[in-house]
Amino acid sequence: MKSKTTTIKVDYLARVEGEGGLYVKVKDKNVTDVQLRIFEPPRFFEAFLLGRDYSEVPDITARICGICPVAYQMSSVHAMENAFGITVDGPLRELRRLIYCGEWIESHVLHFSMLHAPDFLGYPDAIQMAKDHPEIVQAALKLKKAGNDIVTFIGGREIHPINVRVGGFYKVPNRRELKRRLKDQLEEAREIAKVAVDWTASLPCPDFERDYEYVALQHPDEYPYNEGRLVSNKGLDIGIHEYPDYFAEEHVAHSTALHSVLKARGAYHVGPLARYNLNFDRLSPMAQEAARNVGLGSQCYNPFKSIVVRAVETLYACDEALRIIDSYEMPDEPAVKVEPRAGVGHGCSEAPRGILYHRYRIDDEGNIRDARIIPPTSQNQKTIENDLWQFVPQNINTAHDKLTWQCEQVIRNYDPCISCSTHFLKLHIEQE
Repeated sequence: MKSKTTTIKVDYLARVEGEGGLYVKVKDKNVTDVQLRIFEPPRFFEAFLLGRDYSEVPDITARICGICPVAYQMSSVHAMENAFGITVDGPLRELRRLIYCGEWIESHVLHFSMLHAPDFLGYPDAIQMAKDHPEIVQAALKLKKAGNDIVTFIGGREIHPINVRVGGFYKVPNRRELKRRLKDQLEEAREIAKVAVDWTASLPCPDFERDYEYVALQHPDEYPYNEGRLVSNKGLDIGIHEYPDYFAEEHVAHSTALHSVLKARGAYHVGPLARYNLNFDRLSPMAQEAARNVGLGSQCYNPFKSIVVRAVETLYACDEALRIIDSYEMPDEPAVKVEPRAGVGHGCSEAPRGILYHRYRIDDEGNIRDARIIPPTSQNQKTIENDLWQFVPQNINTAHDKLTWQCEQVIRNYDPCISCSTHFLKLHIEQE
């Protein structure tokens, strides 16, 4: 009997940030090749930073992404402060958590309502979905605006904020203005987020689980944003400065982004599911209750349910933002004093899509001599491919067009942030 070879090929992935494609080859119902093809040209931000003054880094790295610029700023300033021996605490630390809340809200809502939900409901895009579900899209836009407004108010503007600096901020709000500008809006947003948890949990979800190694920051007292140790559900427990000892980047021919792996065990999973599984008990009581009410539990190994976890994290971010606003006291100075010195600094924060690691080597004049930035999408690439290796054989009898759609959905589970642009889908399906 002649063997049958089927190729699932997506030239341009839809509803992801940036340029990427998918190639899956199946022979006699067995997967023989999987490639998440990232073909966007290298952007060389690490090279751009060489010779720059340390104070320029937060603004330059923010340009890496228009969806999660705060994450790049936070990881960079923590790395600089680590090199200089500086600790930022009190109200300044709280303001950093607040601006991160804003980024999580706007990024998560964009993903689960506009980019990912159409997959579950059978729509090609959010525009078509809005025709049948206008109330969902309208509520999502209102919720997203609350996140954008936090970033605008604390960061100076909603895209590539300009108020973040090593040691703190250039300008900080007073207590009265912070409450006046944000509190009422966030209270309304929190109620919308509660509904979003219920709505995402009602979406039809494929039955698919894998035994992931989840990696995330873990803080003794908080759901993680900026600080903590790097831990996993399979025994990893290290300081951020130990990251290079345990993780490695590998070049693969089909991607301009490096694949990141754990040296001892290979692929791992970062992002909302990793944070949730490793830090469920650190969510606010309201967020925990919402998760339990929809049957999510404290552990989840189904990547398709990441859409629900993002909604839970959005609710948490609204709740955490309100906590910070209610307890905020204006600091005496907008930043702590910074004295540059030669050294190596490590920083890691929880971007919406997962851990974002920065390392800088700085000379005694405060100039950057070496830079290394490892974003969450590169860390998830190998895990995404492994999901496809498992998902396709389990659904091999599905109609070809539907299986192609589902393969894209597998990728969108991770909300890959390839760059700041979105491309429409072009499909080429080849059979032999």
